[in-house]
Amino acid sequence: MLRVVQINPFLDTLGRPPEQLLQEWSTLVHCGRSAAEAGAQVSVVQCSNRRDHLTQDGVDYHFLPLDAGDGRHPSAPLAELLARLHPDVLHLQGLDFAREIHWLAALAPAVPLLLQDHAARPPGRPWTWWRWRRALARARGLMFSAREQAQPFVRRGLVAARTRIYEVPESSCDFRPRDRDDARRITGLAGAPCLLWVGHLNANKDPLAVLDGIALAVPRLPGLQLWMCFGKAPLYNAVRERLRDPLLAGRVHLLGTQPHAAIEQLMSAADFLVQGSHREGSGYSVIEALACGLSPIVTDIPSFRGLLGTLPGEQAARLWPVGDAARLADALIELANEPWLQRRQRVRARFDAHCSPAALGRSLVSAYSDALTA
Repeated sequence: MLRVVQINPFLDTLGRPPEQLLQEWSTLVHCGRSAAEAGAQVSVVQCSNRRDHLTQDGVDYHFLPLDAGDGRHPSAPLAELLARLHPDVLHLQGLDFAREIHWLAALAPAVPLLLQDHAARPPGRPWTWWRWRRALARARGLMFSAREQAQPFVRRGLVAARTRIYEVPESSCDFRPRDRDDARRITGLAGAPCLLWVGHLNANKDPLAVLDGIALAVPRLPGLQLWMCFGKAPLYNAVRERLRDPLLAGRVHLLGTQPHAAIEQLMSAADFLVQGSHREGSGYSVIEALACGLSPIVTDIPSFRGLLGTLPGEQAARLWPVGDAARLADALIELANEPWLQRRQRVRARFDAHCSPAALGRSLVSAYSDALTA
């Protein structure tokens, strides 16, 4: 059986206990569990200030410090654990952890190391590129949600020619489609069409462009309503001011922060998910929408293209240019005329094939197996 160690160097600054952290950091769990269900023997190392261990769904989770305390050397517990587990493949979560990359390469020099992107930005200052180039050269391969996301790193010469690029979903989701009528009774959502926003109110998510597009669509879709779930909201006042427009007043509902468990019902109640993101590592809310059979109408960026695949051509989703409110309005009007049930079935089929837990597991194990080939 293929032995894999997944390492997450992101430290939980809140110091949550292991059970709570695994409940709230779903990517950590989905990557481990999906690979295990696909046939790998998976151990997960989570950076932590304290040592702990638990087993869940066939995956061993080890909580321990990665740093020896001097900022320059790996910890003895990490070295001892890797020696004991004797992995065939190492999988590090993140590209921008040069220190940890060098440590892993030194601790297990014969073991292929794969790095998974989580919305890393390539460095802008050329005099820092050598550090990235030296670290990424240690990896056998890099995993991105969409292969196209590797290009900014390649163009800067940060990726060696021999380094393999894999297309692997960043995460998955356990949501499933719920009865739409029941979901609307539970959530109170309404609209014809009923639109849902799940994301921060910030410049990257671009809620103002989305509101502009909705205002343009309203004359053709007079029953339209938008329900907005959000956490951080630096643009909250700007959004409120935009809602003074008579075309938007009374049809946009600011729901604020919602429990994650409620998102499944909200997505089952809606007709479309709308987003205006300029960039994303993958797009967790789009993955959740696909799981619920909810048609995304989202921006034409690499990660969303990767998640949706051929769906736009099958009349189940739409991609619109970043910041182009008129194209968003056109997409809303066009897709509102497509049969809802057929859209739901096609969207869920895309999820099953591409980013379900089973699909994620297949992609991970395929990358692991390929990394073992010369």
